[in-house]
Amino acid sequence: METNEKKRLYRTRNGVLAGVCGGIAEFFGLNASTIRWVTLLLILFGGLSIWVYILLWLIVPKKPKNL
Repeated sequence: METNEKKRLYRTRNGVLAGVCGGIAEFFGLNASTIRWVTLLLILFGGLSIWVYILLWLIVPKKPKNL
């Protein structure tokens, strides 16, 4: 059985801050807590800017209620 549905990146509705990390975790099938910790470590030590997170918050749409 083959589906032609594309995976879409959405922010989760039950996210801790903005739902960005939860949405990334759902998209890749990972644990949201792991994504949150990795994001925090990258922001603090890896050079990932907090502006990237804010930009994703603004660009990535919130998950529709019917999905």
